[in-house]
Amino acid sequence: MRIDKFLWHTRYFKTRNIASTACKKGHVRINDQVVKPSREVYPMDKIFVRKNQINYQCTVLDIPKNRVGPKLVDIFRKDTTPATAFENQELIKHAKNHYRKKGTGRPTKKDRREIDDYLDDESE
Repeated sequence: MRIDKFLWHTRYFKTRNIASTACKKGHVRINDQVVKPSREVYPMDKIFVRKNQINYQCTVLDIPKNRVGPKLVDIFRKDTTPATAFENQELIKHAKNHYRKKGTGRPTKKDRREIDDYLDDESE
């Protein structure tokens, strides 16, 4: 089975087109080799997928015939992604909120004036 098809069947990607694009960009590796979307997948291959700043790792156990439901995915792959990858994602999320709250956008004119006044007062 093709790697893009396998990733779509095992629900790593929402569409097969997105899976193909990820392969073309070099976000998918099999046994530490960057692969094209047409690369065949065999049982016991180790797959590495970079998605949403997380490096997912899995081992192919079997090849599905159709797209499988979320509960049946573990029959066809063994997820070996380390827990630290998900912890790093949480840290990145909290770091972004530290600088500026989500949804506030660029500083308004009033915000800009307050910043300038603060900086002027600080320099005196």
